Amino acid sequence: MATVSFRHATRTYPRTERPAVDALDLDVADGEFLVLVGPSGCGKSTSLRMLAGLEEVDSGAILIGGRDVTDEPPKSRDIAMVFQNYALYPHKTVEANMGFALKLAHVPKAEIARRVSEAAKILDLEPLLQRRPRALSGGQRQRVAMGRAIVRDPQVFLMDEPLSNLDAKLRVQTRTQIAALVQRLGTTTVYVTHDQVEAMTMGDRVAVLKDGVLQQCAAPKTLYDCPVNVFVAGFIGSPAMNILTGQVVDGGVRLGSAVLPVPRDHLVRASGGSGRVTLGFRPEAIELAGPGDGLPVVVTVVEQLGSDAYLYSKLAGESTEDPLNPSDVVIRCDARQAVEPGRTVWLRVRENCLHLFDPATGLRVAS
Repeated sequence: MATVSFRHATRTYPRTERPAVDALDLDVADGEFLVLVGPSGCGKSTSLRMLAGLEEVDSGAILIGGRDVTDEPPKSRDIAMVFQNYALYPHKTVEANMGFALKLAHVPKAEIARRVSEAAKILDLEPLLQRRPRALSGGQRQRVAMGRAIVRDPQVFLMDEPLSNLDAKLRVQTRTQIAALVQRLGTTTVYVTHDQVEAMTMGDRVAVLKDGVLQQCAAPKTLYDCPVNVFVAGFIGSPAMNILTGQVVDGGVRLGSAVLPVPRDHLVRASGGSGRVTLGFRPEAIELAGPGDGLPVVVTVVEQLGSDAYLYSKLAGESTEDPLNPSDVVIRCDARQAVEPGRTVWLRVRENCLHLFDPATGLRVAS
């Protein structure tokens, strides 16, 4: 096991205008499970490949276990990588696939057999050892890829979107298995995904990237409750946080045809004197109120989820005819409180659940 450190690490691809990864400073503790998450093109996979030695580092440094490995080849870094496409040898059995890297390293046959047997037991692959990849399901192939990494007993596991090729049900099942496995092994792990639900449920900490720049790195609950800026607030959470910009008026912020009450001192800090403020609140932080009490919205779409329902709505007084933007506000409520599309409902934001952001910088303003 080992620590991992990115020290102002930068990667710029030829013939591109901006870095794919821009001055990344990030520390991963010994035994920690860190998830890199962000939209496509944010630099998360490039960061992982820089750590693996598969991409050059144009400036800055990368350390594993306190040792500078910036210019070392992948084989000298003592890491094991699990790829999105499994990367199994189709003509080799599960047993041969899992032990192949050890064979190349001239590990004795008895030791290879012992390590493969132990990994197969951990991953419940013992009945499959003599099968070839074509005879396995997607979930089984991914476990074989995990087993190939485990037998090497590396300092660091690197996982590049390992669940993206699985169906939804299997993805949920496999992510819990990976999280439990990594916790059992205690190996430092850096995991890349574009799925923020995956990131929030698996990582000890989650690092959010945008356009190659680290936005925030924190525990999942901290990211959810205290996002550092509008991007993190909108990216983390499903459905996303409601984010609206309105005019500062007496008593609060004007949204549509009504005013949302906000303490004056909070507004002064958030608006920066511009007269406008960006605010956010989670779908579950909303209470449905009686007619005339609160912020009126017109329900456009209703999603029934069994115990819960999501009401997608537009601010009253604004057009509800745009099919590409059917919602300003998403409300999570008890399924029994759901109303039909076209109805007007009034909502209140629960106390201490309102986030304020500077409209110029996008940074969150502490209330």
